[in-house]
Amino acid sequence: MGAHDTVAGSAAAAADAMDAMHEKGIKAFPAKTEGKGGQLLEPRIENGVKVFELTARPMMWETEPEKEVSAWAYNDQVPGPQIRVTEGERVRIVLKNELPESTSLHFHGVRVPNSMDGVDPYTQDPIKPGESFTYEFTALEPAVGMYHSHHDAQVQVPNGMAGAFLIGDMPLPASLADATVVQTVNMVLNDAGTIGLSLNGKSFPATEPYKLKVGQSMIVNYFNEGLLTHPMHLHQPKGYLIAKDGVPLATPEPGDTFVVAPGERLTVLYTATDPGVWAWHCHILNHAEGPQGMFGMVTALIVEP
Repeated sequence: MGAHDTVAGSAAAAADAMDAMHEKGIKAFPAKTEGKGGQLLEPRIENGVKVFELTARPMMWETEPEKEVSAWAYNDQVPGPQIRVTEGERVRIVLKNELPESTSLHFHGVRVPNSMDGVDPYTQDPIKPGESFTYEFTALEPAVGMYHSHHDAQVQVPNGMAGAFLIGDMPLPASLADATVVQTVNMVLNDAGTIGLSLNGKSFPATEPYKLKVGQSMIVNYFNEGLLTHPMHLHQPKGYLIAKDGVPLATPEPGDTFVVAPGERLTVLYTATDPGVWAWHCHILNHAEGPQGMFGMVTALIVEP
């Protein structure tokens, strides 16, 4: 066998090995892991006030099969539980700190009194280990907001201390009012800390797939709690940006890639048009695919006829 044949044979073997890794990852999706983040937190009612209890503490979190990391989490889930209330309701959030360092809780994109803004030492004292702090305010206006730590935030937030805070429902613009919305999805983006490149605290192939039937629509709230910008691309269908940072847009903006900067919340309406399994990922490609195949910030939309 000549030198050319030897090189060609080696290249073919390398290509086969790479293809096998790609196929292995796809076949594993959606892989089962322990723990699910962003679950709806049910309040208790005290004299008409909705009371939510959060506990911040270290835990082990499985981001993908057989990969556990040391996370800092609210109520033992990454992202933290979803908090949902209605405009005009009185809200009380009791945060207990079981971390090895102080913390505080900021309501990002939510209108609160300055004393409830959660930025120590300006608006409150740090919540020291073993202590608790109570935040209380009225949900004055609709919001697609987040809650997260504002103490040693570059460590605490990417390590898991963030969650969705929703007030009211997002109205559809008149031009899309006939959409049949069957689900609303919160997708928390991360790229740093112990959690790393992830969607809702999981990395491909452990990310959650989503399903629609042709003609059905879903609303997706993208929350960027990472340190980098992420252009989120769904291969099909075309989406419409209907709100930015919780503020409805007078004119929806069509697109297939929506750039979400750190701290931003984008609300996108997708309507399924063609059946198939459609990739959904960050389009900074080294956040989503490499020689080993797909990883990190990748999931899929399954559209059924």
